[in-house]
Amino acid sequence: MPRTALDHAAASVATLVALAVAAPIAAQPAADRIDGPSGPIAVETFARGLVHPWGAAFLPDGRLLVTERPGRLRLVSRDGAVSEPLAGTPDVFARGQGGLLDVALDPDFAENRLVYLTFADPRGDGAATSAGRGRLSEDGRALEGFETIFEQRPAVSGENHFGGRLAFAPDATLFVTLGERFDYAEEAQDVSNTLGTIVRLAPDGAIPPDNPFVGRDGEDAIWSFGHRNVEAAALHPQTGALHVAEMGPEGGDELNRPEAGRNYGWPLVSWGRHYSGEPIPDPPTRPRLAHALLHWTPVISPSGATFYTGDLFPAFAGDLLIGGLTAQGIVRVDVAGEPREVGRLALGVRTRDVVQGPQGAIFVLTDQPEGEILRLTPAEP
Repeated sequence: MPRTALDHAAASVATLVALAVAAPIAAQPAADRIDGPSGPIAVETFARGLVHPWGAAFLPDGRLLVTERPGRLRLVSRDGAVSEPLAGTPDVFARGQGGLLDVALDPDFAENRLVYLTFADPRGDGAATSAGRGRLSEDGRALEGFETIFEQRPAVSGENHFGGRLAFAPDATLFVTLGERFDYAEEAQDVSNTLGTIVRLAPDGAIPPDNPFVGRDGEDAIWSFGHRNVEAAALHPQTGALHVAEMGPEGGDELNRPEAGRNYGWPLVSWGRHYSGEPIPDPPTRPRLAHALLHWTPVISPSGATFYTGDLFPAFAGDLLIGGLTAQGIVRVDVAGEPREVGRLALGVRTRDVVQGPQGAIFVLTDQPEGEILRLTPAEP
């Protein structure tokens, strides 16, 4: 039974009731300080008045572009003032988990001012994830000349599992994560479509000639397949390797390092179970499939991720910081050697995205109707 407003469906009425009871508690951070591995961390509201903010990207001048799931893109000033919605954004399928999703800057933004968006794209009687780009106007009030550069196919019915994270590789190719749209799980094993895949594109949407399915049966854009719903993606700052955190069903959220052409198993195998309680074969039963680097049961519901490279939190150096909707905070993972979880920052709020600021502060988007951007810095003694 799918949950249209949350990212993991409940398996029973009791679970839904428990979530409903817990929801008011998660309306805002529990305190203005939380415990960190090297001392207390100050949590302050940097900006407010956002409706389900989903993705964020810092401009070179320290301002922040932020998407709102209902379909708005806003510019947040260095002191936290939120602009009016920018003109020129695409129409979106703003239902359930659909809407305006991630935002990323072109690697050459300083020269071309190109901004990339993903969005649930209404098409006929269905919807699917699309990616596009436009030029940020000099006055910061519009995206000019927005064009769609990629369309997930097919468009299907339903309101869940759009994926939608963007990540630019060191060679300037663009990874886009695409959910399997929940009711179409089996399609994640069919490389003739792009449901449940990660695709790799040139910045203009063209297909890189070294993509794994070029010249083979399968969609040329596909990089990897057999994914469920990837809403967290980040590039390792030294190796450039893509890391994604992926939502499992009832249990079995995964950390993966997607490799070209590999099958990541959904729905053939999982460390979780169907919401009905029906078992799914464990990954070791299919040794030829790519296996997760790390998995979580109970789930964390990963959304948004960044590798920490700043100076404010030396204890976090090199860690992958993953936002957690169910975890209600940030999950820290050390990916050096055998990946392992090394700690959590308990914010007490559904965390949709995590980004590092220009001065090394950590910024968090809260998944709420009255959403906020939180700023985390070391607390004064």
